Amino acid sequence: MVRVITRTIPAHAPGVRVRDMTLADCAAVADIRVRGWRHAYAGLIPQAYLDAMDVVQDAERRRAYLTADGGPVNLVTEAPDATVTGWACYGPCGDGTGRQERGELYALYVRPDRIGTGTGRSLLTEVTARAQAGGFGEMTLWVLKENVRARRFYERSGFRPDGAEETFEAGGAMVPEVRYVRALSPPAAA
Repeated sequence: MVRVITRTIPAHAPGVRVRDMTLADCAAVADIRVRGWRHAYAGLIPQAYLDAMDVVQDAERRRAYLTADGGPVNLVTEAPDATVTGWACYGPCGDGTGRQERGELYALYVRPDRIGTGTGRSLLTEVTARAQAGGFGEMTLWVLKENVRARRFYERSGFRPDGAEETFEAGGAMVPEVRYVRALSPPAAA
């Protein structure tokens, strides 16, 4: 049985609803992810790599990830007309430190036409609230070093670079990333 939690976000994002992702959302999430990469990473990742991204294949990966036991938490935002407008997923930190109290934001993407509407902030607020309620004392994430817009977004939400950097290969180019960390407030006493 899947437990569905929904929450209406405060006035800073009117009409945005955050909820658990379902299998029915996989195609919309894949479209958001591919369009998000193409928008956010233009000029940062080789264009041929971005152009080769396939929404149908990505939707299949989303379905596999969503149905995997013990997989990450996947959330979506939707507009009042039920259109999926954003996606985020998080889970235990995969940095190899073995620190169980550290969560990681694996992905957060918003439809390019919804950037600046509070959709991303709503997702990030829900992710950090759920991570904190789930016992994580801090949250990490990786962001492209040259993605100034995303870095500002995370910094406004209290994330700070901790000095860790790594690269990944995309279309024959090495792409640098930096790690950000944010302490989460301890859960309120019951």
